[in-house]
Amino acid sequence: MLRPVLQAAELKKNAQNGKYDILVLSQYGIAVQGLAFDTMLASYLLNPSGRQHNLDALALEYLNIKKIPTSDLIGKGKNQITMREVAMHTVARYACEDADVTERLRLVFEPRLKKAGLWDLFEQVEIPLVWVLAEVERNGIALDVDFLKNMSTEIAARLQELEKEIYELAGEKFNINSPKQLSRILFDEDKLNLPSGRRTKTGRSTDAAVLEKLAREQDHDLPKKLLEYRELNKLKSTYVDSLPKLINPRTGRVHTSYNQTVAATGRLSSSDPNLQNIPIRTELGRRIRRAFVPGQPGWKILDADYSQIELRIMAHLSKDANLLAAFRNDQDVHRATAATVFNVPADQVTPELRRRAKEINFGIMYGMGPYGLAQRLGISQQEARDIIQEYFIKYPGVNDFIIQTLNEAREKGYVTTLLNRRRFLPEIRADNRQRREFAERTAINTPIQGTAADMIKVAMIRIA
Repeated sequence: MLRPVLQAAELKKNAQNGKYDILVLSQYGIAVQGLAFDTMLASYLLNPSGRQHNLDALALEYLNIKKIPTSDLIGKGKNQITMREVAMHTVARYACEDADVTERLRLVFEPRLKKAGLWDLFEQVEIPLVWVLAEVERNGIALDVDFLKNMSTEIAARLQELEKEIYELAGEKFNINSPKQLSRILFDEDKLNLPSGRRTKTGRSTDAAVLEKLAREQDHDLPKKLLEYRELNKLKSTYVDSLPKLINPRTGRVHTSYNQTVAATGRLSSSDPNLQNIPIRTELGRRIRRAFVPGQPGWKILDADYSQIELRIMAHLSKDANLLAAFRNDQDVHRATAATVFNVPADQVTPELRRRAKEINFGIMYGMGPYGLAQRLGISQQEARDIIQEYFIKYPGVNDFIIQTLNEAREKGYVTTLLNRRRFLPEIRADNRQRREFAERTAINTPIQGTAADMIKVAMIRIA
């Protein structure tokens, strides 16, 4: 039993320790019980940013132990063997070292977690969540493969049409996927001569932001067609064509990995494949989501989320009277903000004013300044500055919360969520203005985004 388990575990050696042990052993009829500690999770909670949390890295950092590399057992490259072929006594030494180092790290991490006030978060949220995520990953999700095949054919036909349209607008054929050739077409050719965007190390940028600006400000269809082409091409290659290839032949389902120790805010991330980034704002993105189907006839997929959770958390943390009143009175908070900031009756708030208010609400919550808000709303920096000033006059509690959060971050060097999750911000005292301002925006946003992440995790555990 030991050899195939080790061989399977080796296929995903960088995965989270406890969760992957549960998943691997379950394939051999072994039900793990009583998971009490996870060194990767402990390391992540103590410092979630800018470091590795795998066993080898932690052993070296905290114990000054250089663990036996896997390559010492199975080799590298074309000469690599499987773990089955390694002598039992060699595998035993390797496995025992893992167990020994794990226990030594527990003795280091447990008192540190308790001293930092992180033990409850570790024991009551992160460890129980391991079981939930393991079950979700093991179950996987079913795909409608025929739906995706038909969609791929449809997108391919539209891409061919777009290619012809782009070549006609450009007046010549060129490699649409080459930034250099595209830059020449957009900015150098006399027949177009569009104003160039920002420069990069390799030349003038042709990224989405530049194309969107050109599409918005110039009376020319080429940037619009290029944006559509890029979106379709990305959706086709990343999801429509790739997802069917990721179906496990044994289970007939797609099994992603949910990572607990990647995002510094405490949010989960998804990989192999990333199922959290499937677009929803476009009709095509929403259609891709329809390919995920219930696994049995008569079953349903339930989608649950919190309503405007981050704004509600901001209201709770800031204790701002106007923001709290909007939620207590079950108002549309973006409409209420529009009425408050733009001085119009709530029943006269137009869809455009509501959209602008939404950008303001989220922008300020993410620490956005006049420049960022001006870019979002397509207005001058002075107008954006006036809007932010008016917002803080009407929502003084939010302003006080931001000032207090920044002061505490500068004093302590970190910020916390409601469940005491920490994020260290060493650059909040940096001399470099850009780095310092980025850290300040992070300080404002993390207590909100991190608390939302914590609440989702608690909900997942309770529902499971």
